[in-house]
Amino acid sequence: MHITISTPTDEQVRTGALGRRLRLYNHSFVGEYPEQQYIRLDARDGNGRLLGGLRGFVFLYWLNVEVLFVEEDARGAGLGSRLLAEAERQAVALGAKNAKLDTFEWQAREFYARHGYEVYARIDDYAPGYWLAYMKKTLAR
Repeated sequence: MHITISTPTDEQVRTGALGRRLRLYNHSFVGEYPEQQYIRLDARDGNGRLLGGLRGFVFLYWLNVEVLFVEEDARGAGLGSRLLAEAERQAVALGAKNAKLDTFEWQAREFYARHGYEVYARIDDYAPGYWLAYMKKTLAR
């Protein structure tokens, strides 16, 4: 059999054919589930300055936190906690039962632990000399 591997065109990617095929395959194991749904939050001051935000998505009933960032001069006032709580609230409304994220050791592991996240895996030397923690939490329903 002659098989070629190539980069898809933008149009081929936009059609979503590959994702639909995987989704149909997954359905045979776990049943139908909602499509991936995004959670995007920004926090701005009265002048419109971006102070922080969160980017994530809900897939297979899990909130996946991709980015949570708060500017250094806005830290310590609860903004990160508010962003995380709102993302979790929206995720539960979308059907999420759990949440997961990853964080480097110099980032916010203690912050997430205070919010109920626990480390379930770790990769040492992910960035030279630093480990990456994978954390998860059961969301309140």
